[in-house]
Amino acid sequence: MQAGIAAAQATVTRPIALLSAAAFCVSSCLRITDPMLPLLAHDFRVSTGAASVVVSAFTFAYSLSQLAFGPIGDRFGKYRVLCIAMALSACAIAAGAAAQSLRELAALRLLAGITTAGVLSLALAYVGDVVAYEHRQAVLARVLSGQLLGVITGQAAGGILIAFVSWRVVFLVLGGIFACVSILLWRELRSGRVMQSHRSTPQPPGRIAAQYIALLMGRRSRIVLLAIFCEGLMFFGLLAFFAAYLRFRFALDYVAIGALLGCFGIGGLGYGLFAGRIVPALGERGMMLTGGILLLLGLLLLSWMPVWGADAPVMAMLGFGLYMVHNTLQTNATQLAPEARGAAVSLFNSCFFFGQAIGAGAIGFGVDRIGYRPVFMTIGLGLLVLCWWCAMKAAVRVAGR
Repeated sequence: MQAGIAAAQATVTRPIALLSAAAFCVSSCLRITDPMLPLLAHDFRVSTGAASVVVSAFTFAYSLSQLAFGPIGDRFGKYRVLCIAMALSACAIAAGAAAQSLRELAALRLLAGITTAGVLSLALAYVGDVVAYEHRQAVLARVLSGQLLGVITGQAAGGILIAFVSWRVVFLVLGGIFACVSILLWRELRSGRVMQSHRSTPQPPGRIAAQYIALLMGRRSRIVLLAIFCEGLMFFGLLAFFAAYLRFRFALDYVAIGALLGCFGIGGLGYGLFAGRIVPALGERGMMLTGGILLLLGLLLLSWMPVWGADAPVMAMLGFGLYMVHNTLQTNATQLAPEARGAAVSLFNSCFFFGQAIGAGAIGFGVDRIGYRPVFMTIGLGLLVLCWWCAMKAAVRVAGR
């Protein structure tokens, strides 16, 4: 089995490495505003909950735009469309540095959400096209590693940077990183090393809509899509407030907050490194249940921990548990519709980020009204129930079993 995985990885090494770099950029862009929320609230003279509009604007645009990029990638080639999206994103993100009001910044984040929506879904769908299912989760874990490094950079490095420079500089730096990766992706596309992925024939809008409806009608699809929507709403909606919570609870500076948030990504990266051993040992049902338990325990500990230094291993545990759940659902999404994989994965990510957009606003409202601790405890219990439900419904199983 390990030899088969190694062979599968060897055929796509360089293109997949660059897709991992693209995933790094997108995750950084998504999470870059998390540590900024207290600072944006101060600069624009609003509450932390109100400042979270920059998170909601990005995630709403990102979730809805997925539905357009999936069929486009299926038609014109996933790697090619991804390259175009990366180039456009570099401009949209850097423009955030020029925002003069919270409304302007939210609008620019909305634009960035539209352009970056064409990256991660198409990267996952490309892997689904060129790697057999039995080897796919280990290969997808490499792309996941890029995502997790992006989470670390977006939260940790973002938090550290704003302690020394303006948040405007952070947007300029991130835009520059997008531009560099975009250039490398274009060079790789022109090199001939990129494997041909599935391309569909031109389809009218009505046929594309029917394709999405057919996906929503499938029992397995509905369970996976509902699960990822709830995961995005609960955990990733809450994740946007971790920095604000740490500052509120312990009055930490942004360097310390950035370091603690980075531990979340490190924990998830640990999962990515050992996924090849964990998946066969636990099975997909076992991964969902174990991940749910770790998430509940982590959120309970985070809300009650008396000293901030003890939150570092708790954040790592949350990252490890979360990505056990997320990568399992993500792998199943690549198999929902092999003949239209770009559309299927785009619908999956659309539900995921639509959940985040709703979650950020709803959790911001809850935090402003009842405080952090009740919200953390409620979300922890909700995630455990979600993971148990998925396992019992057999929503995450090897295709054809």
